[in-house]
Amino acid sequence: MSRNTYILAIDQGTTSTRAILFDEKGLPVATATAQIEHSQILPRAGWVEHDPMEIWSNVRTAMGHVAGDADLEPASVRAIGITNQRETVVVWDKATGKPVYNAIVWQDTRTSGICARLAEGHPAGADRFRETTGLPLSTYFAGPKIRWILDHLDERGERGTERAEAGELLAGTMDSWVVWNLTGGRRGDDDGEAALHVTDVTNASRTLLMDLGTMQWSEEICREIGVPLAMLPEIVPSSGVLGRVTRRRMFGGTPISGILGDQQAALFGQTCFEPGDTKNTYGTGAFLLLNTGTTPQTSDNGLLTTVAYQLGDADPVYALEGSVAMAGSLVQWLRDNLGIISTAAETEGLAMSLEDNGDCYLVPAFSGLLAPHWRPDARGALVGLTRFHTKAHMARAALEATAFQTREMVDAMCADAGEAAGSLRVDGGMVGNGYLMQFQADLLGVDVVRPEVTETTALGAAFAAGLAVGTWDSIDRLRELWREDHRWSPEMPEEERERLMARWRDAVERTLGWADAEG
Repeated sequence: MSRNTYILAIDQGTTSTRAILFDEKGLPVATATAQIEHSQILPRAGWVEHDPMEIWSNVRTAMGHVAGDADLEPASVRAIGITNQRETVVVWDKATGKPVYNAIVWQDTRTSGICARLAEGHPAGADRFRETTGLPLSTYFAGPKIRWILDHLDERGERGTERAEAGELLAGTMDSWVVWNLTGGRRGDDDGEAALHVTDVTNASRTLLMDLGTMQWSEEICREIGVPLAMLPEIVPSSGVLGRVTRRRMFGGTPISGILGDQQAALFGQTCFEPGDTKNTYGTGAFLLLNTGTTPQTSDNGLLTTVAYQLGDADPVYALEGSVAMAGSLVQWLRDNLGIISTAAETEGLAMSLEDNGDCYLVPAFSGLLAPHWRPDARGALVGLTRFHTKAHMARAALEATAFQTREMVDAMCADAGEAAGSLRVDGGMVGNGYLMQFQADLLGVDVVRPEVTETTALGAAFAAGLAVGTWDSIDRLRELWREDHRWSPEMPEEERERLMARWRDAVERTLGWADAEG
């Protein structure tokens, strides 16, 4: 392999960590991909945790596999880009490099009390910080999770708040944790410089702590939520040379030059660079992003305002986002919790074995509903059951739930934008399911387009890193690299489409308020 030809992407996701090598054509190198799953820790209902040390170990292992499998010299890699599960938070001891608690995952709902107290009595309620951050108060976001960890330490007599204020504890999303460790961790680099404690604008915009106008931490909001500024990372652009890997056996000396939260990375990898460009990622959850240009747009229909990316010193680009907590993880639940399928791929054949859905709907509000409902009191429901139904109906209902939720988000985006939807670019693990993609096109009434490279999250991180070091000279060049693989066009009559949506909305109504009723 030739020198300085490749970009390495580290994709630290919700269920696994991947390392993928991309060439100058934006194609993954088949022999240089590694994926390692990590444990899902579920201490009690609504709580979801990860072991940060396990994840860091997996990052090291995945990078080593890529180097070994491709017979790769470190000098062959020109830069490293990082993408990560957003909103998942780690707090660690700066001196020891050890986490003080497990990472609290974006799906976790334990901060509902903190969010409720912050909203209570304020005229704007849950929208208390929306004007500044673009986000409602929700358990989804990172800031309240940091406060919960500090409260937990304080309650145990471990002086969490005091140590955070003194800068002895550091906090960050998973990008910060990975970069800090890649740049030396507690040891710093070989010249004695401290490890980098940074996060990019896209991840910072998901904390509920960043001012969208200044691209800096809001001192007022940090104070009100109770997150000391001393523990937070420096906010940096999504594309630009931040520093170099100091671990000699892990591509030591290679620049780290791109960071994007996973959904913004997918938007970037899909080359959605123009206002109005839209993508949907079907992964653990489903995430719909609409590029709105260099001016942040407020949603009146339950969507989030977020940063899409920032290239060096250029103006940041913003997006509207709709987020669904359960998509691929719903199929995983059928497999792991219920045992009615052995592999996710089985769902396609089961769904296609039926003439229709049997009027059966599965609403996966396992930890509440995110966009556009924002109902933490909702809980999952399987409605319409009779003795006629089989596991095939459950499999089909699980796939259709993802499409129904996506349609709800698209409807909200169209209402905000004041225009009809165009074609939808799609990516993520579920886009290999032909039934789901055709049903999605039918339900939206627009074409659904899958790219040739479906690893768009990792590709977006690679693109951002490569731009910073000159592998690609412009986003126009990146557009030229994007290639269509398959297109699904709608076949369902509009009357049937709307009938199904009406039944879905009825099913959603039956999930609301359950957590309150439960006590």
